[in-house]
Formats: sequence, C-alpha cells, structure tokens
Amino acid sequence: MPNKQIQFEGSQGDKLSAKIDLPEGEYSSCALFAHCFTCSKNLRAVGNIAKALNKKGIAVFRFDFTGLGDSGGKFEDTNFSSNIDDLINASKYMEDEMSAPEILIGHSLGGAAVIQAASKIESSRAVVTIGAPSDPTHVQKHFESKRDEIEESGSAIVKLAGRPFRIKKQFLDDLEKSKMDKQMENLGRALLVMHAPLDDTVGIDNAAHLYKMAKHPKSFISLHGADHLLTDETYSLYAGAVIAEWSSIYL
Repeated sequence: MPNKQIQFEGSQGDKLSAKIDLPEGEYSSCALFAHCFTCSKNLRAVGNIAKALNKKGIAVFRFDFTGLGDSGGKFEDTNFSSNIDDLINASKYMEDEMSAPEILIGHSLGGAAVIQAASKIESSRAVVTIGAPSDPTHVQKHFESKRDEIEESGSAIVKLAGRPFRIKKQFLDDLEKSKMDKQMENLGRALLVMHAPLDDTVGIDNAAHLYKMAKHPKSFISLHGADHLLTDETYSLYAGAVIAEWSSIYL
C-alpha cells in the first residue's frame, strides 16, 4: 500500500516525523495511531496493523512522539501530558491536510494516551487500546531501581529496551497527575480493549479494569498467545482486521 512521509509541528514546537499509510483508491475514514512507550511508528506490529486497516479502506496516520524515532526534540523534556498534546496536534494536522481522525488506536502507554486525548479530539468516534495500562504510572516499574536517584538528583539515566534514556522527576510527577478512571467513565466513545492474556509487561488485569470502568458501547478481544509487542505478525494483522470490522458500525 502507498505511504507518505511527512512532518508536522509537535506540542513543544519540534518537527515530528509521521507516516501516512493509504489504501488503494479512496479511503473511507482515518485512524490515528499512538505507539508504545519509547517505541516508534516503525515498529513492525504498527505497520502490520496499518496494512490490515488499509485493506478495509482506512487510512492510518502514525508518528513518532517528541524525542523518539525520527522526531525532533529531547525525550527527557517530554512526559505523558506532552504525548497527549502531540496526539492533539497530529489530529489537527490530519483535519487540515487529509481528514480528521475518527478512530484512535494506542499501543501500551499509547493506549492510555488516546483515552486521555479522545475528549479533546472531537472527530473521534472509536477508541482502541492494545496492551494498555489502566494507570500510566505503570511504566514506573521500568525504572524503579533508579527512583531514589531521580527524586534526589532530579534525573537519572535508565535503560529501556536496551537503550539509555534520561528520566526527569517532572516525568514522574506528571504521571501521578493522570486520572484514568475519570477519563474512562466520561469517554463518550465506543471502546475496544485488546490484550494478550500472557502479556508479562502489562498484565491482563489492566484490561479488566479499563473494561470495567468504561460505559457501553465497549468490547474486549483476547490476543491469545501474543506478547506485549505483538512480535508474531499473526496477531498484529489480526488486530488490524478486527479493529476495521469492529469500528465500522460506529463511524
């Protein structure tokens, strides 16, 4: 399927890198994709989900958050709130240049971000989470061993997915401010929760809590034997196909 590489301005004024995956011919709707914590738009699973959506006539806009992937800016100066603002900026670009997003899809922490952003993206009608935490503070477990240093010194270098990242205290403080339960209760959009029962990064109990707090219409899909990053393309292609069919009745 054809795709376009573009740039747009992020919430902190940096140029963010994005890719638009287009179906052959006209597209019926657009989806905005938020990648997982410290990942990028180029994760193979994201590409497979976009491919499956394209086959159903849905265009997909995926981008790198500030300071990650091919985007500008410093990761250490970002936080969960700035990720939400990046999503809102992406939706504005889509509205101006192609079509406003009706489907918001988020993987892992990106799933928590799209839930928070949904009420600020008026065009959104359907929200999908994949392996998402029910509380953004869940990511703190990745740098728990450096928690004291971050609190005392203001920052620390933490290895995430084998790469060094500087985590500042403001990142931790911002996570504590997020109120996921309230956002879930007032989501006002159709919700699809997708989660792997064997996910050892974000446990299945997170999916149960998200589903419990949300109001109808809501659905849950088990990703059976998948891992957190959907490294087996069977599950990422399946997820994309299911999202396309599920969302069609809400658009």
